[in-house]
Amino acid sequence: MTERLLHDEDEDPVLSLVNLIDVFLVIIAALLLAVGQHPLRPFAQEEDYTLIRRPGQADMEIITRKGQKLEHYRAESAPPTDSGGGQGVRAGVAYRLPDGSMMFVPE
Repeated sequence: MTERLLHDEDEDPVLSLVNLIDVFLVIIAALLLAVGQHPLRPFAQEEDYTLIRRPGQADMEIITRKGQKLEHYRAESAPPTDSGGGQGVRAGVAYRLPDGSMMFVPE
């Protein structure tokens, strides 16, 4: 009887290693999915992207990728009446027509 108890407690150490390999495979698959879903896709060389973070807010960021070149634009805090931050001059007036299209009239 004591011999039977000793054999039940002995486990194969390779089984623990197999379980660790399974866990690492799941982690690797999750990381590959995360890289594939990333908007700028670091491994896709032929596509251009524009990513807008926090659109319409004061701390909005625009990231543009053209080939290997990344451009980063961060909106600065501007007075509420002037969305351009005081840079530039008025060029004209834009009107929304009843059909939903926009028309720009230069001054």
